[in-house]
Amino acid sequence: MQMKNALTIVAAVAAAMFAQATFAQASAPSRADVKAETKAAEKAGKLTPAGEGAAPTEKSTAKSTKTRAERKAETQAAAKAKKLTPAGEGAPAAAAASGPAAARADVKAETKAAVKAGQTTPAGEGPGAPKK
Repeated sequence: MQMKNALTIVAAVAAAMFAQATFAQASAPSRADVKAETKAAEKAGKLTPAGEGAAPTEKSTAKSTKTRAERKAETQAAAKAKKLTPAGEGAPAAAAASGPAAARADVKAETKAAVKAGQTTPAGEGPGAPKK
């Protein structure tokens, strides 16, 4: 009698596990659905561009005042003058350093004096060093 109960329990657990997997797959969207959603988002301009680009902005409904030929001519002129930003490097330019930089010899002398005075942190013992 106990064997029959054990088999019934095993069968119930197995049925529950298979049913769960079936329901999980049934609720997931199909590949075609996902592709259709992506295509619709692309048409609406709601996809984030590849690379380091920011989130897309809303498309302007205003018409351009320039023709395609005028825009191409401007781009070619900017390319000739080397005023185009390379792809992926659209960050603002770094500010120029103000004031004269210390000479290499001065920096080396300061470092040597700090080492002699014991003011430097030994290698591998700084705040970010791994624990032993």
